[in-house]
Amino acid sequence: MTEDEARAWLAKQFDVSRETWTQLERYIALLFDEMSRQNLIAESTRDHVWARHVVDSAQLLPLAVKAGQGVWIDLGSGAGLPGIIVAMLSQRRVLMVESRRRRIDFLNHVIDGLGLDASVFGGRVEMLRDIRPGAVISARAFAPLPKLFATSAHLSNAETVWLLPKGKNWQNELETTRQAWQGVFHVERSITDPDSAIIVARAVTKRGRT
Repeated sequence: MTEDEARAWLAKQFDVSRETWTQLERYIALLFDEMSRQNLIAESTRDHVWARHVVDSAQLLPLAVKAGQGVWIDLGSGAGLPGIIVAMLSQRRVLMVESRRRRIDFLNHVIDGLGLDASVFGGRVEMLRDIRPGAVISARAFAPLPKLFATSAHLSNAETVWLLPKGKNWQNELETTRQAWQGVFHVERSITDPDSAIIVARAVTKRGRT
């Protein structure tokens, strides 16, 4: 997918307003500026940021259309992918979970600068307690599935939709996960990388739980 194709896909899929285009462009400018201080995305992807990061994040939104109206929890948000993109392109309230101080500061700077309906929990996901289960939980390059579920299943319930982008080894990872975790799983192919996939799950619980 070229950068022009990425922008065309966004325009067609979301009917992006002029205000939102401005937000997206400002976010990318903030991201590039911050790259001089910390490594937020791979330098090799800078020239392909619309396809490799914006659309790669935005493609999760159509998969969440049947999710409830509760909060979207994004684990290990890092540069705000997909959390910031979700907040800009949808009406969902987003909670981003990030443990690294400089990235927390960057995310809060973006949220304040763009006026987004989003917030950041600064800490490890295991420390996030006493909140309602997420309607959607996303995690992009956060952890292998078994560890992801082990550390964050307490944030979900039977209705939570998990949206989990994975690379070319997604099949092996999913097979390993099913040894310890059960649920309703299906796979969507990534539109930005033919070797990657998005694992969509619901009703995820540890095997043997009664």
